[in-house]
Amino acid sequence: MVISAKDGLKLVGISIVCFCAVFVCTFFLNFYLDVLPLESEVGEQSQAIYKAQLATAQMCCGVTGGVLSIIAAFLLAFYIKLYIDGHATTLGTLKALGYSERRLAVNFCIFALAVLIGCTLGFGLGHAFMPYIYEQLAIDGITVNITFRPWLIALLIVAPSARFAALALSVARVAPRRSAIALLRGGAESAKPSKPDVKSKNRPFLTEVAFKTVSANKLLAFFVTFSCFCFAAMVQMGIGMENLISDGTAMGWLILSIGIVLALTSAFMSMTALVRNNGKTIALMKTVGYPLAKRTAAVFLGFAPLAALGFAVGTVYQYVFLTLMVNIVFANVGEVPQYGFDVGALFITLAAFVASYTAIVALYTFKLNRTSVKSIMTET
Repeated sequence: MVISAKDGLKLVGISIVCFCAVFVCTFFLNFYLDVLPLESEVGEQSQAIYKAQLATAQMCCGVTGGVLSIIAAFLLAFYIKLYIDGHATTLGTLKALGYSERRLAVNFCIFALAVLIGCTLGFGLGHAFMPYIYEQLAIDGITVNITFRPWLIALLIVAPSARFAALALSVARVAPRRSAIALLRGGAESAKPSKPDVKSKNRPFLTEVAFKTVSANKLLAFFVTFSCFCFAAMVQMGIGMENLISDGTAMGWLILSIGIVLALTSAFMSMTALVRNNGKTIALMKTVGYPLAKRTAAVFLGFAPLAALGFAVGTVYQYVFLTLMVNIVFANVGEVPQYGFDVGALFITLAAFVASYTAIVALYTFKLNRTSVKSIMTET
């Protein structure tokens, strides 16, 4: 087996994303299936809220399940690439000993175990929370009983695990398609020299390092942007739920908690990879006398515009989403108030965002600057 238990622990990010997706889909999908046959029992005055609740369940399942499934797929591909880059020498040795790419790729199916764990925990906790969620989504005049459906286990646990195992196998067969010599050297195949970048000659050294750090880590840049998007969208949406739904505090806290978990997971995952990829650069800059502030800026400053972009897009997304919910899904429900942009929630979220990500950058700055030149000089 190529992949160790220690490597498996690094897949917690995939488990968390799958947990959040299945957790939300479990109780919304089950509620939809339980309340759908009860239309004849709903009074005329409650028909609007009944149809709105059905639409809400459909929308939340589709958006949450769809978006988070795509994110989990990106995460899986990202982790496999990180593993292959970090274990290139081992994989090169095995290829030199006669192991085929297919035989090596089969081992990567274990990456789907993280999906299985996340989906199982999400399904179980979703059922545990179901009575409370049903109470929040209650419709006057009808009693909705919780029905356990075994086939949802196949839909929400078995099927995603099988799909992600197939995805892991596909990615693992494509990613290490380098010769054994190239893998043993820890690098890629030799390529034709690229044309010199004229613009880079005119940039200051630190600006060029910051630019190259972002351009060489495009997938990391995506996850930084996604992390900030989740934080801005889910925190503001959680605050806004209290004004839109009667006794919506619990639903708001649920959305807010999921958003923070996703945001912090993406942030720590991307920062950990960023530190690993730039340890040598920081150590060499320390040797030639660059102060801590400039070393930190060279690695992290290039991601600041992406963080701001993610926060801005998340803010717009939550406003558009809640506006559509009010004006389309709950259009015929009289007790739902008009929704307007919450400036107060924006400033609260922005303050929490700045404080949280400043703390994360400070933590990883300390970790990044612990890399010594000695460890680089003795690295084979």
